Amino acid sequence: MQSQITEKILSLENVSVTYGGGRVLALENASLDVMRGDFVAITGPNGGGKTTMLKVILQLLAPSSGKVMFFNDGKQVDKLKIGYLPQKNMIDSRFPVTVEDVVAMGLPCSMKLFHRITAEERELIGDTIETVGLTDKRNSPIGALSGGQLQRALLGRAIISSPEMLVLDEPLSYIDKAFEHHLYDIIANIAKHTTIILVSHELTVISQMANRHVIVDKTLHECHAHHHYVPSECE
Repeated sequence: MQSQITEKILSLENVSVTYGGGRVLALENASLDVMRGDFVAITGPNGGGKTTMLKVILQLLAPSSGKVMFFNDGKQVDKLKIGYLPQKNMIDSRFPVTVEDVVAMGLPCSMKLFHRITAEERELIGDTIETVGLTDKRNSPIGALSGGQLQRALLGRAIISSPEMLVLDEPLSYIDKAFEHHLYDIIANIAKHTTIILVSHELTVISQMANRHVIVDKTLHECHAHHHYVPSECE
């Protein structure tokens, strides 16, 4: 973690999201400034708006009102290089791709037609697969993986391009206990040079690495308690 955090990287300004022609309120007047180097842990009840907030940050959902702004070197930009680890249940394991294919999808070149993987990129893919502990599964189809192994492949996809911001949605979902502590080490190392937004329905070892704790329950407020175990202290 950076010792001094002064540069804004993301700003949500009075963001509200409604569905059903305005009849269903998912998020109301959410405001948050995230600084470069922050590790923000987001918690809250199921249905409280955590997933909606993530979709807004990832530009997968436009807010009904308010603004989402990204910054680089003090200037507003259209987008950031964001790595995203979704929950496993958002991925169709029947899709005919291998672990190597999934991890390679995180490379910027993956969006280019007819791009041939270079030797340097192939080495980076191999290094990333090794980082997430799947070297022996490199050529396995994702349908042959356990839930935890698939989650690790998706983590590899999220981190391979060294994103400016890493968004983790319930990263411990399906992760096997044997890999869990290694995952803590991976995240702690990434946090030294990357802004992280972690979403979890409960506080975990990973969320304890965070320097900020935000609670989303239709609206948003930040907990400034010295520790993040007692919700009543988060006033």
